Amino acid sequence: MATTDRLPVLKTYKLYIGGQFPRTESGRSYLVRSADGDALANACRASRKDLRDAIRVARAASGPWAARTAMNRGQILYRVAELMEGRFDQFTGEVAIAEGIDARKAREVVGRAIDRWVWYAGWADKIAQVLGSSNPVGAPYFNFTIPEPTGVVGVVAPERSSLLGLVSRLAPVLAGGNVAVVLASETRPLPAVSLAEVLATSDVPGGVINILTGHRAELVPVLAAHVDVDGVDGWGIPDTLRVAAEEAAADSVKRLSRRPKGVADARFDWLDDRATERPEWIAAFLEMKTVWHPIGV
Repeated sequence: MATTDRLPVLKTYKLYIGGQFPRTESGRSYLVRSADGDALANACRASRKDLRDAIRVARAASGPWAARTAMNRGQILYRVAELMEGRFDQFTGEVAIAEGIDARKAREVVGRAIDRWVWYAGWADKIAQVLGSSNPVGAPYFNFTIPEPTGVVGVVAPERSSLLGLVSRLAPVLAGGNVAVVLASETRPLPAVSLAEVLATSDVPGGVINILTGHRAELVPVLAAHVDVDGVDGWGIPDTLRVAAEEAAADSVKRLSRRPKGVADARFDWLDDRATERPEWIAAFLEMKTVWHPIGV
């Protein structure tokens, strides 16, 4: 029997909002290609409304997540690492295809991403001890400084490092008790989508992490300007959008974390633990609260 050529049916991946996988309300998608240019899949092209929906859901999840004990948040983040370990081969294949690296290097990247979840999970119940303090005052009071989460943080993930860069910026936001609305890599979104599938089967409550795929030129300005977003991790904001995004964030007095001056996303070494495993990345989205309490007689 003669065989005929056929066109493959490419999967269209959905968004991850509120613990669910909705389609974009606009019905749009875009083609995702490998580093070699081969068609891999379709990804939802999130709209401004999708982004606003994700922010609304994140706001609702913010209070309950911050109210959990730091130890419990660390346990939940560690569980994400466990589930990623079970999908090690899947992540390895997706990273290799997306980033155009060989299997050995991809395995190193995935292994380091899992280890980074573990590292930041361990800091969840320790960061308050490092940053907090008991302050001497000239009055009959106890004076304590306590770090508290900022709230809803928009994370513009690194464009070139589709998994390890994403984890490196997302994990410290969560370890500090914040919730996140993530804009995944625009050209390499599939590892982020697989991470969303892990999150959906983990102990992370719905709405704590929301992952959107789409065009950054359309979504970054909305994320930066939205008044219900308390902070923006702008590592992955393209240089062409950076100034406008930072000005929009300043209008509503958002906390802002960005790449250090002179550091290019494409050349940053995400495998360098000394550069990426940093308590100050957690502190970037913590507010310092000072409490006074009278000393009892």
